Amino acid sequence: MSTGSVNYINYNTDQSVRIFDKFYKYEANVPAAEYDIVLSFFKQQMGDARVAGNFTVSLFQVAEQTGIPALTLLDGFQGSNLMTINLNMAYYLNKIRSRATLLGVNAQTVPNYYAARTVLQ
Repeated sequence: MSTGSVNYINYNTDQSVRIFDKFYKYEANVPAAEYDIVLSFFKQQMGDARVAGNFTVSLFQVAEQTGIPALTLLDGFQGSNLMTINLNMAYYLNKIRSRATLLGVNAQTVPNYYAARTVLQ
């Protein structure tokens, strides 16, 4: 009779990715295929690999907390522009975070030229 563990993970055949966020102390194991799909979508939309990685981790965190599959959430972003993606991610993250740390997306305000001239330094 074997004395080995039944739940032993063979890292040569395991097809999952371990993601983590040091700031929020979040860790998860996700299927590698799903991770690649989500990361490539955000890389295409964002143009910056670091931002895409942060959005990817956030999407998997939302998926775990809400119980909605990550690819289902990603389907909601298909065909959206960058501003809509930011708004959707802010909405989902606000649902799982503390009410004291709400996120929002706001277009940059353009200052009034004449009002800006009257500011004394």
